Amino acid sequence: GRRLEAIRCWDLRARPPLAAEEEGGGVTRSTEMFGEGAMERFPKLAGVHLISLSAIPVSYGLNQVSGLSGSFIAVTGFMVLLALVAVTYIVQATPPQDHLFYVFAVFSFTSMIDLIISLEEDGYLSGFMEFYMREGEPYLRTAYGIMICYWDGTVHYAFYLVMLSAIVQRKNYRNVGLYWLGSLVMSMVVFLPANMIGKFGSQLRPAFLLNIPYLFLPIWAGVNIYKKPRSLPYCSVEKDLPTHTSVRVCLAKVVEEQKKWLHQRPLDLALVMYLLLALVFTLFRGLVALDCPTDSCFNYLYQYEPYLKDPVAYPKVQMLVYLFYVLPFFGLCIYGLIEPGCTWMLDWTLVLAGAVAQAQFSHIGSSLHQRTPYTYRTPEDAWWVFVLSNLLYALGPNLLAYRCFLNPGFFMAPKEGMHDQNDKKHK
Repeated sequence: GRRLEAIRCWDLRARPPLAAEEEGGGVTRSTEMFGEGAMERFPKLAGVHLISLSAIPVSYGLNQVSGLSGSFIAVTGFMVLLALVAVTYIVQATPPQDHLFYVFAVFSFTSMIDLIISLEEDGYLSGFMEFYMREGEPYLRTAYGIMICYWDGTVHYAFYLVMLSAIVQRKNYRNVGLYWLGSLVMSMVVFLPANMIGKFGSQLRPAFLLNIPYLFLPIWAGVNIYKKPRSLPYCSVEKDLPTHTSVRVCLAKVVEEQKKWLHQRPLDLALVMYLLLALVFTLFRGLVALDCPTDSCFNYLYQYEPYLKDPVAYPKVQMLVYLFYVLPFFGLCIYGLIEPGCTWMLDWTLVLAGAVAQAQFSHIGSSLHQRTPYTYRTPEDAWWVFVLSNLLYALGPNLLAYRCFLNPGFFMAPKEGMHDQNDKKHK
């Protein structure tokens, strides 16, 4: 038979330690890890990190200027973003070919701004962003606004540093990028509509337009990240086996994995049970947010999650997003765990995991934060039930994404993948 390239399977222990690198449409291996190349990459990363940290003096300096109007803040904000792109380009001796480098560099700056906002609103800092809270986006003073600033200033900031480092070192950051994409999109689809329909709808100011880049750039970034080659663990085979033999061993493992019924895969069975419970819980909370008049909805609202009635509208929009978007995807994931060959599970479970993690962090934190009025805050006697149920709701999608990455054989289409790679080889 023809010599076929080894397909990527699911044993993480057998994955070579070298970095995956995008080249054309395929995946190559980068052997440059240390030495002269690493020394050249260090100034690039250091320069970008310094740009993000410049948010501290910039915010402090602007706060010292008195009499800033909302329009001036909006114009200044856009000028700062454009200046960041220009500075990022200038400080690079050899500009990266991946244009997302500049997106992540600018977003790392805004993440640092959000961290300053959250710390200042909780009383850990002062004198940095008071002008912006007063004339720019006052809704960031709410518990939800503080929570999403914490998330953006810590988790998103860490993602930006990881992806910037990966771009400079020519590593594959597709998995991290998809997780970040889900997280950022979820925060925006809740934050922006709730600002317009909630109690701050009549207080929107020109600085609200600074959120526009967070609408369009993630979409463009997501398309580019999705086009990158997948980075999956490799099949565990003996190193001294011939190529065609190792391919057949990998193919046999994939076929064997896909022949197993659900009851023969205990982890998948547990995940299906979790998804069924999460689906019911999502439907129930969606009905509560829609003012369902039943006694069970009424009791749950006032005994466990009164925050769902907060007039800021963030929790209500969050539950509706869960109801109309996350709930159907839970159903699709159940199908993907039963029917073999659903390759989309490898990507979209990462997006879902990032989205639910961000949403639950913000929802839990807002429900317990002191900025939430006492009448809408989670009662103390229901604190543990509320926290545990919402943590489990966030944990499940992340376990599902990890399961799909660690053991993707059940979701792969091995024959098609082998033929595609073989065609590339002969071309």
